[in-house]
Parts: sequence; C-alpha cells; structure tokens
Amino acid sequence: MKKKLGTMILGAALVMGLAACGGGSDSSDSGSSSGGGQDTASAGGQKIYDQKCSSCHGGDLKGGMGPDLSKIGAKYSKDEILKIAENGKTGDKGTMPPGIVSGDDAEQVAQWLSEKK
Repeated sequence: MKKKLGTMILGAALVMGLAACGGGSDSSDSGSSSGGGQDTASAGGQKIYDQKCSSCHGGDLKGGMGPDLSKIGAKYSKDEILKIAENGKTGDKGTMPPGIVSGDDAEQVAQWLSEKK
C-alpha cells in the first residue's frame, strides 16, 4: 500500500513538474511560422522578464513592489525603456536598481515591454 501511494505521489509530482515547464513551444512555433524574428525576440523578452523582473513588477505586469508595466509602451519608447532597464530609476514606487538586466537581455525586455500599450 505504501509503495503504491509513493508511486502515485512521485507520478503526480512528475506530471506537475512537466506541466510547469511546458507550453513555451507554442509561442516560439508561431514566431517561426510567420518568419518574423521579432516574435522570437518578444518570446525571449517575456522569458527574461519572468525570470528577472516579475518579482517586483508582477507576473501579470500589474505591479507590486514596482510599478504597473501593463501599458508601459504607451508611456515610453523602446529606447527609454532600455535606458531605465539598464540604468535604473527612482520613482513613486521606490527605486529600481541599475543592472538588473543588461546587454541583449535588456534589449529583448525593452522590445517586449514597448509593445505593451
């Protein structure tokens, strides 16, 4: 009985782990079928955002410790967003430290966020 329960728990954990990691291929597949490299960059921007920015700005871009970014592209251009991402900013919700993202990662995040209007 214990062996069967352990197997069920292990199986459930495996399924949940795979479900959490899966699903990313749909967005990248649609980018490759349209032939646009920008879709791939956007997918990369979202992934980097999820890894480095969502803890303060929220997984849904609605803010938290940091400000709401859901319509940031209507307020700032890609270059302005890139400058903020690389250099940081002091604002209403506190201070965003510089260097959270840089280089190509910052470019991809800025491109992705500039599309949020």
